[in-house]
Amino acid sequence: MAHAEMVTGPLVHARPGAFTRRRLWFGYGMLAPAILYMTVLVGVPFLWSLYLSLSDATVGNSVAPFVGLQNFAAVLSDSTVRQALRNTIVFTVIAGIFKAVLGGLLAFLLMQDIGAKKILRSLLVIPWTLPVAISALAWKWMFDPQFSAINYVATRLHLMSGWPNWLGEPGLAMASVITVNVWRGFPFAAIVLLAGMSAVPLEILDSAKVDGAGFFLRFHYIVVPMIAPILFVGLLFDTVFTLTDISIVFLLTQGGPMNTTEILPTRALEIGIEAGALGRGAAIALLLFPILLPVVYFLLRFLGRREAA
Repeated sequence: MAHAEMVTGPLVHARPGAFTRRRLWFGYGMLAPAILYMTVLVGVPFLWSLYLSLSDATVGNSVAPFVGLQNFAAVLSDSTVRQALRNTIVFTVIAGIFKAVLGGLLAFLLMQDIGAKKILRSLLVIPWTLPVAISALAWKWMFDPQFSAINYVATRLHLMSGWPNWLGEPGLAMASVITVNVWRGFPFAAIVLLAGMSAVPLEILDSAKVDGAGFFLRFHYIVVPMIAPILFVGLLFDTVFTLTDISIVFLLTQGGPMNTTEILPTRALEIGIEAGALGRGAAIALLLFPILLPVVYFLLRFLGRREAA
């Protein structure tokens, strides 16, 4: 009997460790495809662009001599790049504010008990699911200086006088590209907010309503704290999408008129690909990194504090 206890005792103590190791290997195996994906499609291009930005690489030249930070000094001294940097920040901030407001209103609308809710949700998601080239070309036709559908309808309804050139005037051009970006992006914000608000227990909201809390009080003190992680993750994704949105600006204005809609991605395309200066183009593209890094750091740090609390 004692011999049996001596034999079975070590086996019982060994099982939890082996089970833990199997779970660890299983977890690593599940994460391996995502890590491989990030390494191949994100890590390698980032390191390659960093290498190009520190060299005098050009199209057609097999030799790329190391030049250090000369490319960054050159692009920062370029007035067009500085204007593109300002336009990028303005474009991202204004578009983000409008997408948050419109996405929130749309999410609250879809939360209501209305008829044909599923059909309405499907229709409202169409701007986000459409290929960017199709939607941008449709908006370019609506902004056309001669055949603008917006101008035709607005003048017929006496909402405005004249026939503005939406993509040809500096102030209107930036407003136009922001409008298209907001039109495409606010359904994504609505989906994120709707997913978060759907997870809020109705019992808590009903109790707050019985206690006399109005809509804004319930939203501020109950809904927002409970869906804060979802809000910040959605904000992070939207910021990345907006900062790197080259398609809308390139298809609508190509940075014009007079560089008033020029943003860093389009300037990097012009210098690095069209002009063939790969080193300087990579340096311009990497200017997005110091803009995005503090945003990602503070959002992740805030989420980490909330999880620890």
